[in-house]
This record gives sequence, C-alpha cells and structure tokens, in this order.
Amino acid sequence: MSIRINKKYHEQEKVWILGVIGEIDIYTASELKETLMVMLDEHKENIKIDCAELSYIDSTGLGVLIGVLKRLKKYDRNIIIVNPKANVSKLFRITGLNKIFIIEGE
Repeated sequence: MSIRINKKYHEQEKVWILGVIGEIDIYTASELKETLMVMLDEHKENIKIDCAELSYIDSTGLGVLIGVLKRLKKYDRNIIIVNPKANVSKLFRITGLNKIFIIEGE
C-alpha cells in the first residue's frame, strides 16, 4: 500500500491541483493530511484532487478530506474531487459525501 502525491499551485487560477496515485488508507492517510496542511499554510485556496489514478480510499482517508474541507470552509473555499474511478465515486455517494464535496467527471 503506497501513495504518490503530486501538488502544484496555479497562481493565475488561485487553485491547488493535487494528483493522488495509489491508495489512501490507514497507512497512507497521514502523508496525505500532512501534504494538505502544508499546502493550506502556503495558500488557503480551493483544492482540486485528481483521482484518476486513485485506486482506493477508506474511511481514514475520507476523514482526512473532511477535516481539511472544514478548515477550507472557514475561508469559503472547497475541495473538488476530479475524475474519480467508479469505486471511489460510489463511496462518496454511499456516504453522502457527494453532497458536501464537489465531484467532477463522474
């Protein structure tokens, strides 16, 4: 179980682009959380998470995303989930999180 995270801040669009490759689970969620917190310390802007290569996310990973979203909402910002695979998209729907996150490319 491993994760690769690619992040880039787009100055003109005022948005973070985060590419997540692999699995977000109890073993990798802390790395994701740390990356997201550092990003928000630099720029408190919307975060687009590209999930095209995210094969799995568990409740620990969802908890990290919810915590970061709560922090972003203080600045009227959002997390946008982009290109989720069917299993990831289904998890957001089953948990009702598709109502609090913006999901694009389902």
